[in-house]
Amino acid sequence: MLVQRTLLSSAVLSALAVLSSAASAQAEIVEQAGALPPIVVTASPLNANVDTQILSPTKVLSGTELRNKTGTSLGDTLSQELGVSASGFGAGASRPVIRGMGGPRVKILQNGMSVADVSSLSDDHAVATEAALARQIEILRGPAALLYGSGAIGGLVNVVNDRIPTRLQKEISGETEARYSSVDNGRSSSVMLDGSAGPVGMHLDSNWRDTGNYKIPGNATLNDPASASGRLPTSFTHETNLGLGASYIASWGYIGASVATLDDHYGIPTDEKSFIDLHQTRYDIAGQIDEPLTGFEKLSFKLGRTDYGHTEKGEDGAAHTIFSNQSTETRLELAHKPMAGWHGTFGVQSDDTRFSSLGAASNMPDTVPKTKSTSFAAFLVEERDFGPVLATAGLRLESVKRQPDAAAQLADRKFNLASYSIGGLWRFAPGYSFGPTLSVAQRAPGAEELYSHGPHEATATFDIGDPALKKETSRNIELTLQKTTGLIRWKANLFENHVRNYVYGRMGEAAVDDHDHSAHDDHDHDHGEFTERLWSQADATIRGAEAEISYNLLGEGFSVRGFADTSRGKLTNMGNLPLQPASRYGVDLGYVQGAWRSGLTILRAQQQDRLAAFEHSTTPAYTKIDASLAYTQTLGALKLTWFALAKNLLNQDIRLATSVLKDVAPQPGRSLILGVRSKF
Repeated sequence: MLVQRTLLSSAVLSALAVLSSAASAQAEIVEQAGALPPIVVTASPLNANVDTQILSPTKVLSGTELRNKTGTSLGDTLSQELGVSASGFGAGASRPVIRGMGGPRVKILQNGMSVADVSSLSDDHAVATEAALARQIEILRGPAALLYGSGAIGGLVNVVNDRIPTRLQKEISGETEARYSSVDNGRSSSVMLDGSAGPVGMHLDSNWRDTGNYKIPGNATLNDPASASGRLPTSFTHETNLGLGASYIASWGYIGASVATLDDHYGIPTDEKSFIDLHQTRYDIAGQIDEPLTGFEKLSFKLGRTDYGHTEKGEDGAAHTIFSNQSTETRLELAHKPMAGWHGTFGVQSDDTRFSSLGAASNMPDTVPKTKSTSFAAFLVEERDFGPVLATAGLRLESVKRQPDAAAQLADRKFNLASYSIGGLWRFAPGYSFGPTLSVAQRAPGAEELYSHGPHEATATFDIGDPALKKETSRNIELTLQKTTGLIRWKANLFENHVRNYVYGRMGEAAVDDHDHSAHDDHDHDHGEFTERLWSQADATIRGAEAEISYNLLGEGFSVRGFADTSRGKLTNMGNLPLQPASRYGVDLGYVQGAWRSGLTILRAQQQDRLAAFEHSTTPAYTKIDASLAYTQTLGALKLTWFALAKNLLNQDIRLATSVLKDVAPQPGRSLILGVRSKF
């Protein structure tokens, strides 16, 4: 293993050195090609250019790249990004896993506000936002907790769909798409429209998706010829989205509102063959006032109200457990003009959430009691130029309360959290920069980690929380070296994260019958045998590296990108962290000429045998090859793009090391996707 790492490091450094020396020879060509359009990161209150992000490395998916990668879940869409894997709980429920951390440590936002679902509680719960309707998806890896809360220790994902317009469109514009996928007989369509009437901007979006059980290369259970083959049982999805928004836009800023509904029906590919019916209604208000006071640039505010619920049902359609989450979130930010050379933003954020998990017939707590969670935070982020060095500093103070229902006879908990970060970006040569970042971030345990005590049907676990859990404290150091201009660009990240009181689910060795637990003798259905999952704490260390190098990635002609990522998490004196991602490397090849665009991606994931003490199976290595071909034609004001995507061309039996279902639910086999996209 040491030899492999040494060879990999040497190869990466050699490639960087050779290609960097070639970059100067390409300067003239870059000038002739013209400047590339800047990428704006909406989740950043300071430098919005992706190349000057210093709080955390950033990736923005947009345009054709986003459409080609859009899958049936957010995790599937992002699973091949640098440092990102997926929880892989079937086609309907897959959440991003960033640098080996997932669940409550990765915060999912929609237009800068929490999606307010329950996907962080368990891997079988879907993320309540749709990538097919996004203008762009922003991934901030590393210490983003200063801006968006203690749940972002691992990183955050922001899905931007522009439901509240911020600028007026002179004419109606929009985008539509329809596609078919062979692996699951899947059909989907989406539409996004923007327009205006006088000073009022308007937005409409809608999405529909229907997929059957997807094909798999071999058997569902690894090395078990008696298990299902051909198709993975209970891996279907059916989803509909509808969103409406409008805003009043003037010279002083804007104020607007939106409403959206999501209905999702998807299967859980386990032996229980259960499925989930999900519904969410979301209301948002947002506004911005430019130069509200002397010395200030803008005042922005957001208010979000979400009513979320899903029902877990058995194979026969009988309802077992009803999850409910009602959330109200507010956010206020005030950006000031430079003062003594410092430019920054300060703000406050609040959240009020009512969560419950009840038995469908008894209306009594099934796994987690009714819990009210409230939080209030104040944050400050500042930056200043010191010649070639851009420095940043930030502070976030937050108070979090968990208050279970009195009938549960469990103690309230209060956590006072303090997070801070300092960093810099040293531009030591034109186009080259080095950025070190030091940060400390704290996270309060979630309601399920504190108060769980009951069976979870979809995961076949009997979850037992610990009301005495302490807050997590993460200490992170990160080093970034990058070249951001020219035809040849590259980036390399090294990180090490020490987490005190890391919360993890420790699996019991033996299966238990939930009726052995007297607190649940009144359940209205028979759960059978489950494996105990006890929420525990220990100190942990996660370290890793990421690197990528590209040539002509956004221009016409030939392009190439090489990439690699690896991370490893260990519990102090207790072995490896569970569900850690495999080390990966790969290459993207592309060719663009006129109306034609083509691409080929080869991804190699190594065997993952760094197992936790209670994990028993190694995840096999695999090679995933995807290809794309598209042709664009213009018909008046209409731009049509016909596209074909091929996924998993080698029809590999792919198991994700970050999935609790890796042994019983492989990823889809070979698939051909055909579709047409229009812009006007």
